[in-house]
Amino acid sequence: MAKYTGAVCRLCRREGLKLFLKGDRCYTDKCGFSRRGYAPGQHGQGRKKVSNYGLQLREKQKSKRIYGLLEKQFRKYYDKADRKKGITGENLLVLLETRLDNVVYKLGYGQSRTEARQLVTHGHFKVNGRKVNIPSFKVSVNDTISVKDGSKSSEKFKTFAENPKTLPTWLEGNIENFEGRVIREPMREEIDVPVNETLIVELYSK
Repeated sequence: MAKYTGAVCRLCRREGLKLFLKGDRCYTDKCGFSRRGYAPGQHGQGRKKVSNYGLQLREKQKSKRIYGLLEKQFRKYYDKADRKKGITGENLLVLLETRLDNVVYKLGYGQSRTEARQLVTHGHFKVNGRKVNIPSFKVSVNDTISVKDGSKSSEKFKTFAENPKTLPTWLEGNIENFEGRVIREPMREEIDVPVNETLIVELYSK
């Protein structure tokens, strides 16, 4: 599977805000964006006038990087959202939020979506009792996500259990029990990514 393998902090600098792609490191003085909060490259510190197209492109790029997708993958999600009833932009964010790797991250497994994706790929999780190692797997309402029995005793998962996150209202469960469930699909106001999805729709509608 194709994936971005370059410098992660460079992505935050290009988008002009922290995307929290490195988990706890992003909260320390070692954060690349905190040390150099300007765009990378020779002309990164120069002031540039951004066109409407530029604004739309940045929102799309920002969304891709937050969820760890490449262009072809992201475009497939957009096309699927466009075919669904409702508001295309909101449909897009709901589809991205209900990816298995994102749900695992929201349940408290992983300091970042990247780490959660790696845990899924390595086969540590089951959905409704069946092992799933595909990060893009679509999690549906009433699906139960649990940690594989053989993984519960590992130091990594013990650490997650000792430091539980506050769950979003569309999820329920207890990380100490290594299990969670999707109560319903998230609503737009419950999706906390700093993205203006309307600009993404405008970009792809041209």
